[in-house]
Amino acid sequence: MNKAASRFAFVSSDTADAKAALESLSARYGQAPIEDAEIVVALGGDGFLLQTLRDTMSTGKKVYGMNRGTIGFLMNEYRASGLTGRIAAAVAETIRPLEMQAVTAEGETISALAINEVALWRQSYQTAKIRITVDGQVRLEELNCDGVMVATPAGSTAYNLSAHGPILPLDAPLLALTPVSPFRPRRWRGALLSNKSTVRFDILEAEKRPVNAAADHTEVKAVTSVTVQESPTVTATLLFDPSHSWNERILAEQFRY
Repeated sequence: MNKAASRFAFVSSDTADAKAALESLSARYGQAPIEDAEIVVALGGDGFLLQTLRDTMSTGKKVYGMNRGTIGFLMNEYRASGLTGRIAAAVAETIRPLEMQAVTAEGETISALAINEVALWRQSYQTAKIRITVDGQVRLEELNCDGVMVATPAGSTAYNLSAHGPILPLDAPLLALTPVSPFRPRRWRGALLSNKSTVRFDILEAEKRPVNAAADHTEVKAVTSVTVQESPTVTATLLFDPSHSWNERILAEQFRY
C-alpha cells in the first residue's frame, strides 16, 4: 500500500454495484481503517452518503461520495481510475447539521442531529395545528397543515424541494422553513430564516391531533414541542469534483422544469 492509498477508507451501501465498487477500489488503492483514514470514500446513493456523514461528524475526516445508487445528487461521478488526483483536487464544503430537541407527551426530551431537515407531520387523519416561534417571538399563532419542516441548504433539494420549498446554495447562511400541505393560512408558503435562528414548534391540541417529528431518520412519536437550531459546534465536510461542484448542481436544479 502506498502512502496516498493509506489515507483512504472505502465504505459502501448494501447494493451489488456498491459492494463491487468497494472490492475493486480497495484492491486498487488499499483500505485503511476508518479511524485512521483522512478521507472516507462513500459508495452508494445520497442516503448512504448522509449516513456516512453522520457517522464521521466532528472527526475531522472528509467524505468523498461516488454514485453507486439511483439519483446521487450529492455524489460525484463513479470512476475507478485517477481517484487520488480527483480527491487531491476536490473542493471541500463544510456543513453544519441541525440540532433537534423534541419533548414527547410523556415529558421525555429527545435530542438528535439532522443534516437534511427536521420535519413534523400529522400522525392521524386530522390536520396538525402548530404554533411557530422564531427567536422567542411567535410568528404564526396557528398553522393547520399536514406538516412543517426546517431544512438546511444541504437538505433543501430533498424533502424540502418536494414540498415546494426553496433551493438554497450550500454556502448560504439560511434555513428554509417550509409547510407541507398548508390548509390555514392557505397561502402561506414558508420563510427563509437566518442560520442563527432558533425555531420552536408547539403542537396545539396534541392529544386530539398527534404529531410526529424526525431529524433525518431519527423519529420521535407524539411530540408536544420541538426546538430546532443549527449546531454551533458539530460539522461535517463533503468533497466535490470542481467540474461538478455543489453550487453548480444547485444552480442547475433551479432551471430544471
